[in-house]
Amino acid sequence: MIAWPTAAQASPGGGWRVPPQKTHFDLQAHRGGLGMTTEESLEGFGKAMRLGVTTLELDTHVTKDRKVVVNHDRQVSAQKCRDTAPATPGDPMYPYVGKYIKDLTLAQIKTMDCGYQRLPGFPEQEQIKGFRMVELKDVLDLVKSYHAKQVKLNIETKVEAGAPEQTAPRELFVRRVYEEIHASGIEDQVTIQSFDWGALKEMHRLAPSYPLVALTNYDFLQVGRPGASPWLGGIDADDYDGDFVRAAATIAGVRALSPVYGFPQNGKIGDPGFRFYVSKPMISAAHARGLKVVPWTCDDPATVEALIDMGVDGVITDYPNRVRQIMADRGMRLPKAYDPR
Repeated sequence: MIAWPTAAQASPGGGWRVPPQKTHFDLQAHRGGLGMTTEESLEGFGKAMRLGVTTLELDTHVTKDRKVVVNHDRQVSAQKCRDTAPATPGDPMYPYVGKYIKDLTLAQIKTMDCGYQRLPGFPEQEQIKGFRMVELKDVLDLVKSYHAKQVKLNIETKVEAGAPEQTAPRELFVRRVYEEIHASGIEDQVTIQSFDWGALKEMHRLAPSYPLVALTNYDFLQVGRPGASPWLGGIDADDYDGDFVRAAATIAGVRALSPVYGFPQNGKIGDPGFRFYVSKPMISAAHARGLKVVPWTCDDPATVEALIDMGVDGVITDYPNRVRQIMADRGMRLPKAYDPR
């Protein structure tokens, strides 16, 4: 029987009283912890494991030659990557920055320097100079090299359901991600998340044992609009009164829900106009269905603490170091830290 978390509470003598079942909290390093290190770099994932996180959160795209690369953006971002030279002399696709990953080969992608600058807005980020995008298999191999058997990988299939021509076709995309995970030998450490619930359904067809995570930013639910949202895999949220929990719970294999934590997406508690999307009733409804709630992507310590008080099961954060300190201060069980072997 699973004991679902309840909120930590202040004890009469001061400090935090944490119920025993609250000692497992899913600390997810967003893109490997981009507040700490160049995003989705092996150095970042390694640093997160040495810090001690529950889960490495990462994104995938599929290239023209069907390689699975770890990158958040479907279109190569000039803010993150710069061109160095064409993969072959006179390559008509050059320059590559600004192109869709699905239209580039791995060789073309590997020419780009995606660590040429620190990401603006993240002054603590360690810049990995000369960083080249890595493949999913490289991250899986890194986790194996650390013998990090308690670390999970929450792998997002970044199928762009709202503009499907901008990413690899859904079935191909999901199949290639599945094949890489299946070949890794650590598929029992993997969860699959997506905003595209059609991709979740396709992954469940290929791998019924993989735990799935339904992402939403609320807007993708398209509540009150006629017909089903392209993001929900044929589900019309209005058939469930716009209730994210009830709608997502109908997808076979879903074990967790990852809603945006609040609005605006980068807002924090105390800001004028900020409001939480996650709520105690949402969490209670999810727990009643055996689903965990792990919101994204919260970096402000006071806001993270408010989410913990609501009873969330974890949090996706750019700063896993900050959230780990909150956990330590509250007496919560900390994820194991791993050293490379």
